[in-house]
Amino acid sequence: MAHALAMTAEVLKGAYVDLKDLLAIRHRHTTDGRRAALRRGNQAGIRLSKLRGRGIDFSEVRLYQPGDDVRTIDWRVTARKGKPHTKIFREERERPTLVVVDQTQNMFFGSRVRLKSVAAAEFAAMAAWHGLANNDRVGGLVIGNEDASTHKPLRNVKTVARLLADISQHNQALTRNSRLSSVDHLKESLLRVRRLVHTNYRIFVISDFSVAATAWRDTLHALARHNQITVVRVTDPLEQQLPPADRYTVTDGMARWQFHTGNAELRRHYATRYDEQEEDLRHMCAVETIRYVSIATDDSLAAQGAWL
Repeated sequence: MAHALAMTAEVLKGAYVDLKDLLAIRHRHTTDGRRAALRRGNQAGIRLSKLRGRGIDFSEVRLYQPGDDVRTIDWRVTARKGKPHTKIFREERERPTLVVVDQTQNMFFGSRVRLKSVAAAEFAAMAAWHGLANNDRVGGLVIGNEDASTHKPLRNVKTVARLLADISQHNQALTRNSRLSSVDHLKESLLRVRRLVHTNYRIFVISDFSVAATAWRDTLHALARHNQITVVRVTDPLEQQLPPADRYTVTDGMARWQFHTGNAELRRHYATRYDEQEEDLRHMCAVETIRYVSIATDDSLAAQGAWL
């Protein structure tokens, strides 16, 4: 029991998150995060690549030298000056960080430590501050229950603070009496993500992916073509397995249902459905070369931070 408490001592707890808590995350393990980035060979930031190759950005034109790739010869300059000239390219390593975080009604659930919406908000803040610490431009999109907030990537603290303020605002707008977001609203929000992104972004997509699975898949497929994506699925232990055998009553605020968790077939069906959803999302990410992360509401800070 003492070990379990120690594991969760540093994470944000409860049903809601305050802006001051998200701002304070900036000072968590900053040095360790930078060291970890160096160990992983993190490609983010405004650093030029030392890797060989043509890269992606045009740099200059100079006289052709033995060993230069003939495919890079600039024929117009060559014809004008009468001597062979070649184009020089460089690989620009700037990789803007974009944080897409779900704060809709389906995230307003949790059985241990905190709600999924709080876990998602905390991870989003960690990703944003981590990107800024690496000198990246940081922006994002917060999907709320009724609307969404967009933030174009910029390299300053104010932009991150405004992003976190919107996360907090949408988070605190959730109540047990709120209605589920419409599928159309989620689809429109995801279209806004696609309009915001260009190429070579580092994108964190944080949700439980329980609503509008097709829309999520289409968006991830489009983004993964020219960007580095990390899918962060937020779960709760109660979604994986039913509580101990007994009779329970649940409600969505309007209707009520009763069920008995001692039914072996019901327990198997419940666990199988979760496993199938998990496997489907993992498989999709593997096909699209997307990094897949799963965090639970009772995960430790260390378990979350390891994925940044």
